[in-house]
Amino acid sequence: MATELSDRANALLRTLVESYIKDGQPVGSRALARGSGLKLSPATVRNVMVDLEEAGLIISPHTSSGRVPTAKGYRLFVDAIVSAEPMPIESAAIAELKRQFDSDQPMSDLMASASAMLSGVTSMASVVMVPRQANKSLKHVEFLVLGGDRVLVILVTNDEEVRNHVIHTPRKFSAAELQYISNYLNQTFAGQELPTMRDQIMSDMREARNDMDRLMREAIEMADQVLSVTEQDSVEDCVISGQTNLMAYAELSNVDKLRQLFEAFNQKRDILHVLDQCLQSPGVQIFIGEESGYHPFDDVSVVTSTYERDGKILGVLGVIGPTRMEYNRVIPIVDITAKLLSLALNQR
Repeated sequence: MATELSDRANALLRTLVESYIKDGQPVGSRALARGSGLKLSPATVRNVMVDLEEAGLIISPHTSSGRVPTAKGYRLFVDAIVSAEPMPIESAAIAELKRQFDSDQPMSDLMASASAMLSGVTSMASVVMVPRQANKSLKHVEFLVLGGDRVLVILVTNDEEVRNHVIHTPRKFSAAELQYISNYLNQTFAGQELPTMRDQIMSDMREARNDMDRLMREAIEMADQVLSVTEQDSVEDCVISGQTNLMAYAELSNVDKLRQLFEAFNQKRDILHVLDQCLQSPGVQIFIGEESGYHPFDDVSVVTSTYERDGKILGVLGVIGPTRMEYNRVIPIVDITAKLLSLALNQR
């Protein structure tokens, strides 16, 4: 689209978007002529605005002469920002971001810190996708007697996340039996990714059940039960912070719009569908309005970036805010937060 606009039209569109982001008020031709720094008459500016409107880049919200950018206009503006050098973040801000990332935190606390930090710095809603099961492997598992048919399972994954589950067993186990089961599973499956581990367990249960002794069969069945519970717990794996920040933006003050947004936040599965689109491509991605393909986000923008460990993408984090956000500020904040989270994960 940039090649289809003249330099003059591009300059005026950029000025209009920047003015609207700053003030939130429709921009008229006189104000645009002054703000652009171009020596153009208001009449010439009006003609260019007509061209921009016909191209679907700006629109008049009322009968006034002022114009505001459309999602298509924002997209052209954002693409120009991304292709240029982003606005640098002050060193003091980076130092504060680094300070809040403690690589020794449990995984859940690290994700929560990243989410809270993003919402605090941007004054928007933030979301951090927790690494999926496919990225987790078994480091250690332990079983402890609780009494009766209840057993406490302590599952430690490669990212040092500790998950505790209480399972019910078909009979009462002694501490010695549970230690045997723990040793067998750790020796057999340590280092395997959890989905692969479960596939192997299911295969063992089908193919070698008759050849196993009773305790080994029970070990396999207990491991399957643990992985089933762990898989269910991971379905909602994303951390959302700062939802109420969105209530401060006038353009999102419509009760119906807010209700749809808050319902989306409560039903994390739908937000994860949006974030899933970002997993295939490293780095920053931006969805403006309807580009997300998710109706509750039609009036907001989503700025995301992937985070990784050992060169492998683990998840996505980002912010959700009004389309009238300071993209040249928000984009580098999201980018550096993802890089710092990656750094913390690689130091674990």
